Amino acid sequence: MKVAILGNQARAMSNFWTVLIRRLVRSGHDVLCIIPYEPGGSSSQPPEGNRMEKGGAFWEEKLVSLGVRIAHYPLERKGLNPLRDLATLFALRRILAREQPDRLFAFTIKPVIYGSIAAALAGHPSRQSRFCMVTGLGYMFEGDSFVKRVLMQVARGLYRLAFSCVGGVFFQNEDDVALFRRLSILPRTMRVHMSRGCGVDTDFFAEQPRAHAPPVFLYVGRLLEAKGLRDFAAAARKVKAKYPEVSFHILGPAEQGPGAVPLEEVLGWQAEGSVEYLGVTDDVRPYIAAATAVLLPSWREGTPTSLMEAMSCGRAVIAADAPGSREVVRNGSNGFLVPVGDAGALANAVESFILEPELAVRMGVAGRELSCHEFRAENVAAGLLRQMAIPDRE
Repeated sequence: MKVAILGNQARAMSNFWTVLIRRLVRSGHDVLCIIPYEPGGSSSQPPEGNRMEKGGAFWEEKLVSLGVRIAHYPLERKGLNPLRDLATLFALRRILAREQPDRLFAFTIKPVIYGSIAAALAGHPSRQSRFCMVTGLGYMFEGDSFVKRVLMQVARGLYRLAFSCVGGVFFQNEDDVALFRRLSILPRTMRVHMSRGCGVDTDFFAEQPRAHAPPVFLYVGRLLEAKGLRDFAAAARKVKAKYPEVSFHILGPAEQGPGAVPLEEVLGWQAEGSVEYLGVTDDVRPYIAAATAVLLPSWREGTPTSLMEAMSCGRAVIAADAPGSREVVRNGSNGFLVPVGDAGALANAVESFILEPELAVRMGVAGRELSCHEFRAENVAAGLLRQMAIPDRE
């Protein structure tokens, strides 16, 4: 069977879907990864000593090493230019008409919308063989400004059209399903499937020995306002005023466009001594291992991969009590949930781990157990293949 996987970035395809891809290849399927062409890395210069983001070629090589084929299409991930989006749509139509896959699996916003419509225009695969996954709602669903309200109406119309072209939609949390039903985006007859995102490779993200250095609190994610990055920085200021020996680290790529926190602002926090920006990495495990806990005060998630990875490594987590995050954080068991946008509550949760170091250890153990039982990537991949009726030999 020929299976096309459509995403918005080679890096995301490699980081999040390697387990699924390996399972498909081992089962004898011809896997086509459809991704944008990304010739270079980040254009933003990290501070001296920090690593630059790897270019698209690096991540493509990792994908090819899994035994897949690559097809490129043009994509402006954050752009709002309709002409460029039309170019994306027709490029995807050409690829799908040429390749004629038996199954299509698309994830992230623009691939879901334009990939689903392009598949309908191409006639390949058939509607019941097209699937998409809502991994997050994006900038237009964050906040209540006039511009975002207008963009949300546009997004509603595009999502409705896209969903009319597919046989099934995967969601990562019940909150997103409820929102899409409330906004009348989901057709009544649509098959809705639930998935724990891409899960977490619990073998790769093995349990890590406890870090014995002064406490370190780590944020892993893109530099976005909606990820709660400014709340993280505000909490760091509060905590460091009382406990100057404590460290707060930010690890993740800079972003451009609406909703991004400028790299210059992050470097300003570093200059004032609140945080340390670590740049980017192709392996987060050493940074998680060095951390006391991993924080993600995001306003809304699909399923937060960074928290699942931290839990799998045996680290306590702190997150905002928001859709997606509450799917993986059991408040008081494997971490803490705090109100969205409340830097003070975030600081108080951090202080709990400073005052009672063994608390982070106990919560880390609970997180590892939860990851192995509920979020294991092999189990998630098997579920996805079963629901898409793709033969699985394992």
